[in-house]
Amino acid sequence: MLGVLVAIAFTFLGLLAITFFIGRVVPIDPVLAVVGDRAPRAVYEAARIEMGLDQPLIVQFFHYVGNVLTGDLGMSVSTGKPVIEDLKRVFPATLEMATIGIIIGVLLGVPMGVYAASRQGSLVDQVIRVVGLLGYSVPAFWLGLVGLALFYAKLQWVGGPGRIDIFYDGLVEPVTGLLLIDSLLAGETEIFVNALTHIALPAAVLGFFSLAYIARMTRSFMLDQLAQEYVTTARVKGVSERLVLWRHAFRPILVPLITVVGLSYAGLLEGSVMIETVFSWPGIGNYLTTALLNADMNAVLGATLVIGAVFIGINKISDVLYRVLDPRAR
Repeated sequence: MLGVLVAIAFTFLGLLAITFFIGRVVPIDPVLAVVGDRAPRAVYEAARIEMGLDQPLIVQFFHYVGNVLTGDLGMSVSTGKPVIEDLKRVFPATLEMATIGIIIGVLLGVPMGVYAASRQGSLVDQVIRVVGLLGYSVPAFWLGLVGLALFYAKLQWVGGPGRIDIFYDGLVEPVTGLLLIDSLLAGETEIFVNALTHIALPAAVLGFFSLAYIARMTRSFMLDQLAQEYVTTARVKGVSERLVLWRHAFRPILVPLITVVGLSYAGLLEGSVMIETVFSWPGIGNYLTTALLNADMNAVLGATLVIGAVFIGINKISDVLYRVLDPRAR
């Protein structure tokens, strides 16, 4: 346990170093973002000293680490609020959408991969492989725009851009930050349904990309297991094909499949920038894009740090699940 904590600490320290030095290398002057490009030289220098940018880089880094460890990510130029408060506000929206997306990906992608492997070379296998290929090649923003044009503008099956209709905004007290859960806790079923119609399409688009990756990897893992001798033996003994697939062949792939699902989930959390932009979703991706356009480096570094921390956390959770599912890893 101690070794895991030490590994997490060093990994997080490395993440802090990378985000800090990238923030200093990019050709964006954080002082100009605060005072403007028409500020007098004296005002510019005073702001630079107040922000600690006149000190040596290593000193700035240690100040940065100390501030992060105390929860101080600086002030956002874009919103005028502490970055940590902004992240607490926007991250639950991304978490909610990505979680529904990964649930869709797992519930559909895993059975599709297993079925494709069991029918290798068949028409169904070819169709599932094409779906996987589309998930790798279709641009996310294009699929989002097509989805809005078809399911929102034409068919009106789903809600439009945004997290909720504007006349419902602010009616539910945030408890978890997850609007679907908070609306149920408040007993606001009408708001819950409205929020569900808004999240359905962006989550489905994310779920499609997750589904394609998970189905493809599941198929690959299953083909390897179905070629093993113990599977052939089980079939010779007359074990039903369903038990052969799900008990004998599927169980051994659970461990590598955890990595696939974990990486896919982390990818949805950090890679939803285009989807959030298309759907005007008030999540961390949209927040990061706005911060970049406004040269708001405190917000950029804070959002990048959160995304990196999510990757670290998901990887460590995957390691724990390895030990639970595979006794050889204990």
